Amino acid sequence: MAVVLADGRGAPADMVLEVVQYGHPVLRQKGARIEQITPEIQRLVGDMLETMYEYEGVGLAAQQVGHALQLTVVDVRAATDRPSTLEINGQPAALEQHMPMVLINPVVTPLGAPETGPEGCLSFPEIYGDITRPGSVEVEAINHEGQPLKFRCSGLLARAIQHEVDHLNGILFIDRMDWKTRENLQAELEQLRAATQAALARKKK
Repeated sequence: MAVVLADGRGAPADMVLEVVQYGHPVLRQKGARIEQITPEIQRLVGDMLETMYEYEGVGLAAQQVGHALQLTVVDVRAATDRPSTLEINGQPAALEQHMPMVLINPVVTPLGAPETGPEGCLSFPEIYGDITRPGSVEVEAINHEGQPLKFRCSGLLARAIQHEVDHLNGILFIDRMDWKTRENLQAELEQLRAATQAALARKKK
């Protein structure tokens, strides 16, 4: 499941990509299904992993680097204060042996009772809020080699995957905030949105 290369991340030529921020239209686009894993898709996977590690994130969706595709990468190993569980074929699995995860065309089925916990997002720098999501999920996808994946998970891994799969469908974590939290953050969100749109306008000139 892991993309393991010389530096432990992606290919030696992997690039750190620009992470688009709130206000960029691609964040609201539903990703296209990936029908064939081409060299370009594999390169994008490597670049996304490199970008996720560079920004110290636990997940990154293709929309966040400007591609409206059903593709996300996840690695929760660094978050030692927020545990996760992983189960494959009904048996507990060692989390570190299955990281990073590359999920293509993922389908998530909620299993556990709702749990509320803090979330942030690389597309929303310094903006955080408590979000309620199912505590455990079942995930089906394929990886970067076209191999089918099916597993159950809970804790931070379940939360991170749900956050990223939301991105793949044009849904942002602010959409899942309660009204009070969203209201308290409204000024910051509007400032970020305006700055992003101003930067896009400058690039068009």
